[in-house]
This record gives sequence, structure tokens and C-alpha cells, in this order.
Amino acid sequence: MNKNTLIIGFMLFAIFFGAGNLIFPPNLGLNSGPNFWPAIFAFVITGIGLPLLGVVVGALDKQGYIGAFNKIHPMFSVVFLVVIYLTIGPLFAIPRTASTSFEMTITPIFHTTNNIALFVFSAIFFLIVIFLCINPNKIVDRIGAILTPLLLITIIAMIIKGFTDFGTAPQGAGDTKAFATSMSSFAKGFTEGYLTMDAIAAIAFSMIVVNAVKATGISHANTIFKHTAMAALIAAAALAVIYISLGFIGNHMNISEAKMNELVSKDQNIGTFLLITIAKTGFGAFGKYLLGIIVALACLTTACGLIVSVSEYFNSIFPKLSYKAYVIIFTLISFIIANLGLNTVISMSVPVLSVVYPIAITTVLLILIARFVPMKPITQQITVLVVTIVSILSVIHSLGVKALDFMNHLPLKSYSLEWFPIMIIGLIIGYLIGIFFKKQSAIVYQKE
Repeated sequence: MNKNTLIIGFMLFAIFFGAGNLIFPPNLGLNSGPNFWPAIFAFVITGIGLPLLGVVVGALDKQGYIGAFNKIHPMFSVVFLVVIYLTIGPLFAIPRTASTSFEMTITPIFHTTNNIALFVFSAIFFLIVIFLCINPNKIVDRIGAILTPLLLITIIAMIIKGFTDFGTAPQGAGDTKAFATSMSSFAKGFTEGYLTMDAIAAIAFSMIVVNAVKATGISHANTIFKHTAMAALIAAAALAVIYISLGFIGNHMNISEAKMNELVSKDQNIGTFLLITIAKTGFGAFGKYLLGIIVALACLTTACGLIVSVSEYFNSIFPKLSYKAYVIIFTLISFIIANLGLNTVISMSVPVLSVVYPIAITTVLLILIARFVPMKPITQQITVLVVTIVSILSVIHSLGVKALDFMNHLPLKSYSLEWFPIMIIGLIIGYLIGIFFKKQSAIVYQKE
């Protein structure tokens, strides 16, 4: 392993590690009680395993996901990638980084949710994003070599103090309903990791990593794949240590029933409360400033990764506008939407993400399977089509459409994974149909 691969790995960790990743583990730890380990293990599988798999799979084709999706169908490649980049870009994910930073930095410190304060904060936030992203060739150095060490130092300081303050405390009782057994805890942890939505971002981040590896002078396809995988493992190891540590601390925190009821009545995020409690207990009044630094850095690095990914992609398919122009346009759109407030941004994104996420996971798995088991485009097309239909129907059903109540009887519906058995069925049927498509050739990944 060389220095460049290490820096790229740290960069990948930083752009994956958003504020949402801070909130989920301690909350899962608190709720899981004595069944913490199966819950956190499942969370690591879907919260780290799937996203990092997505990054590595993107290096299987020399054109990345653009080439891989083209093998499914050229129109699908354009439409789905545009949807993904807009979803994780200026419409939802990027605005959320700014509004989340505001609510976890400015609000706890100055006790304000004033719209003018949000406007000023988000303006400063996105000006910094533009500065960092306007030259994509320097994104690795600026994030991987500068911002990531700052992020790691602050989060490690809070974790070490958290272990000291809470690590030896009695284990909490947890949520006995959702985490009654090891299996139910595993299922719940799996779903929590699934809801981080990082598997979608992996499709965008994959090209950043591949391009960064190429920028070091590596050109052979197999070597690019090797270094991409190594960078992914570095990021995965760092994420796993932090997730498990935060989850363990949350697992040893005891929140009174009265306090929980108060938080629920105020619609306050439990994970946010736990993080603030860890910071305040460990560092007193300084704790909220330390937490603010962690959140601001986490959100800033994620925003930078997303802006670069979205701008580079749109510049590649609509080159009449320069990369720098796209950076400014998408940053401006993100700034406007961020000022709608965090809850509004999240509520707007839920139905879209509920459709996009299953399709994204399905395509990543199909690409990986096709690397080892030859299959024709019709096989992948049928599989993606049935998953898309089920995902759309699930969202419509969640809006209260009675005619779709049959969806409740689908396997794994209670875990929001009803699309997975359908994907397997679609893959089998599609593979059998592909046998009769004599004119189609099996998908082959080009090597340099």
C-alpha cells in the first residue's frame, strides 16, 4: 500500500461520513440493549458493506457505472444516473448537509432556529464548498489530507471520553419490542443501516475514487480495481471502528422514561440528544463546540464529495457548460433548498429515496453477479424492471392507497425489504428468458 492509496481511502471515509452517520449508531446502541452485537453487526453490513461494495463494483468497468449501466440499457444509464445524481445532489442530500450542520452546531450553541441565521450560516457553508470543489484535481489533497485528520481527531476525542464516562456503566434495557431476540435485533440493525442511503451515494463516489487512483499514474484496469478496493477497505475499517464505538457508548447510556417521553413530544431526534449528552458529559460547555466541529466537518466533506460527483457527471453528458459552472449552479440550488429547513428537506426526500435505493442496490448486485456468471442484458432489464415496479407500488401504498393493501403480505415487508425476494425471482425468470434470446451476447466487462 502506498501513501496515495492511504490518502484516497481517508478521503472516501470523509465523504461517506456525514452527520447522519453520527446519529444512527448511538441510537441503535441505546435501543438494542443486551442484543447490541447482532444489531450493530447488521448495521455495519448495510451501513458500510453495501456502500463500499458499491464503490468497488464501480471499478469493474473501465467506464465506471456509466459503462456498467449502459450494458443494461443506454437509456436506463442516462435516466437512472441523472435521477441518482440529482437525488443525492442538489435536490436532497447536499441541502441536508447544510441544514443538519445548522441544527447541530448553531442551534445548540446559540439556541436559535431563526431563518435569517440559517440563511447566513448556509451562505458561508456553501461558499466554503465552492472553494474546495472548484478545482476537482485538488479535492483529494484538501479532503483526504487536510479535513479528514481534523475530523478523525475530533470524533476520536469524543469517543475516548465517551468510553471513560459511559463504557463501564450498566447496559441499558433497550427497546424490548423491536430488539426482543438476536434475530429481531439483527433485522432491525440491517434496516437501520439500509436507511442511511449510503449505497446510493456509493455510485457517485465510485468515480471520484477511480479518477483519484488514475491521477496517481495508474492506468491498468486490474491495478485500478486493486487500489480502489484497498482504499475502500481503509474507509470501511475507519467507519466500522467509529460506528461500533458510538453504538457501544449509546448501549451503556440510560435515559429515563420521562426524558424519552419529553424528547418524543418535542419531536427531537434521539441520536442527536445522545451525541449532545456524550459531548456535554465529557467536555462540559466545550462539548457542544466540539460536537459542532465534528458535525460541520462531516457535513462539509460529504457536501464536497457530492458536489464534485454531480458536477463531473453532468459536465460529461452536457459538456456545453463547464465543470465550474455546474459547481456554482448546483451549489446555488442546494443553498436555496437548504433554507427550507431540515425537516422539510427530509420529508421531501423520503418517497424518492424509497424508490431509488432498491434499484441502486439491485443494479450493484447485478453488475457483481454478471462479473462471475455470464448473463444477457434482457436478464438485468427484467430484474431492474420488477424491482422498480415493486418499489413504486410500495411508496404509493405507504401513502394510504387501500387497493394496494396486498403489499402487506409480501415477504420482508415489515423490514422494508419486500423488493429483495422479488429481485431474486426476477433474476431467475430473466435468466431463463435470456436463454432464448440468441441474438443477445452475454455482458462482458472490458479490460485495458
